[in-house]
Amino acid sequence: MGVLFDYFAAPDNDAAAATIDLVGGPTEAALPTVQLKGVDPFVQLGTAESLLTGVDYDTVIARDLAPVAMADEGARLVVPLTEELSTALSDADAERLREVAEPWSRTEEFGGQADRADLAALLADLAELARGAESRGDRLYCWVCV
Repeated sequence: MGVLFDYFAAPDNDAAAATIDLVGGPTEAALPTVQLKGVDPFVQLGTAESLLTGVDYDTVIARDLAPVAMADEGARLVVPLTEELSTALSDADAERLREVAEPWSRTEEFGGQADRADLAALLADLAELARGAESRGDRLYCWVCV
């Protein structure tokens, strides 16, 4: 079994942190969730953020994604996503997401061979999550379980 990455929306850090001990993560808490196997919130989503926003990758990954919750010596984490990424996802239309998926699919993190259609669909799911979060005043997070 690999690392699980569940991206979800929650009203605040406390609500997000409360998911840390739930066996099913944020879905068990009935929070809007997108499950993405193999797409971490740090490097891979940092690359997507750089491509979506035009901000240099080094600047993106230098942003603080300090966990709002951690358990089992870091084997489980809940980390907030950046406001910049959330806004970029929310604002992106389907064409823009497909444009970003092309160079993202060729990155080293995906071995340069990810399917761009799959990545575009993944970005579309995240964009929908971001739009819903924005409409409710929520924030985006990632529940990580090793």
